[in-house]
Amino acid sequence: MIHLISLLIFLSGCSLFTKDSINTQNKEIYKDKIMSNNLDTAVFGMGCFWCTEAVFEELKGVQTVESGYSGGTVENPTYKQVCTGETGHAEVTRIIYDPSVITYEQLLEVFWTTHDPTTLNRQGADVGTQYRSVIFYLNDRQKESAEKSKKDVAPQIWDKPIVTEITPLSKFYIAEDYHQDYYDNNQGQSYCSYVITPKVDKFRKKFKDWLK
Repeated sequence: MIHLISLLIFLSGCSLFTKDSINTQNKEIYKDKIMSNNLDTAVFGMGCFWCTEAVFEELKGVQTVESGYSGGTVENPTYKQVCTGETGHAEVTRIIYDPSVITYEQLLEVFWTTHDPTTLNRQGADVGTQYRSVIFYLNDRQKESAEKSKKDVAPQIWDKPIVTEITPLSKFYIAEDYHQDYYDNNQGQSYCSYVITPKVDKFRKKFKDWLK
């Protein structure tokens, strides 16, 4: 029975977890942090945000990584709503980084390498528009870099057509508190063991010189 439960958790990934939580983040603190420390922001969707967060948190120059939702039509969505696939939102991470240490182009290289941008609306067993591959750009410079990287870098890694969306960021809604630092806090959980840990291990070998 225990093995059956573990298998079900593995197959359905993050979508099993629907606990609601109130997030108390102050948006002004985020703005002040960016402005006062000469930091920049990238927003990527590449499947389950637990996986994405675990990868980018390990890079030198990355200050914080926050899981959240972007790209949909529902205001202040909950995880339970996003998991239905009906809000239009993707699971994303907002990466706050120091561009003097790591560049946006380097983040894009990690983006292309650590998920499959050739599968439409899915990553492995996680299926739905909420798991789509997407780059949300914040300005024209990021748009240009993303498009160039999609054209020049991604095809060197993948031999199938790239389906990643490149679209302007409208709003970022931070996810519930229990999603933040999920991998660090739940490494014994089945999805973390079977899905995230192998991804992180592979990432560490590939980008060992970029790690903190």
